[in-house]
Order: sequence, then structure tokens, then C-alpha cells
Amino acid sequence: QRFNKLLAKMSASLALLGKAVRGLVVMSEELDVMYTAFNNNQVPSTWSKVAYPSLKPLSSWFDDLIARVSFLRSWISDGRPKAYWI
Repeated sequence: QRFNKLLAKMSASLALLGKAVRGLVVMSEELDVMYTAFNNNQVPSTWSKVAYPSLKPLSSWFDDLIARVSFLRSWISDGRPKAYWI
């Protein structure tokens, strides 16, 4: 459920930011902070509030997010693994 909230927040905010950059909507302070975070390779605060804790820069954080979502999708499609490594 945490990943679903995060992915929904990311999708909505990126769509709105894209419209703001093109000039179709007014860029709010929240979108400006997000744009600045992207330029500084930081995870936007609006995303980090609903995401898992991480100190990684945006590029590494995004790669990690893709790996985590892919891992969970494999569990959904292939079922749980027969053995767990602890």
C-alpha cells in the first residue's frame, strides 16, 4: 500500500509539474520546490513524506524504487519464493 500511494503521488505531481513547465498551469510553491529538488538531484519532500526512509540522491533513489517495485511485482506474478534468506 505504501508503494501504491507513492507511485500515485509521483504520477500526479509529475503530470502537474510538466504542465507548469509548459506554462499551462501556474507553478505553485510546492511545484517550484519539487523542480529545485530535481535540479539538485534530491528526492522532493512531497515524495519523501510518503516514501520509505532513504538518504540516497534522486538518481539512486529512483533506481532503488524501480528495483523494489519490480521485486514486489515478481512476488505477485510468480508467487512467494520457496525459501527466504534472512
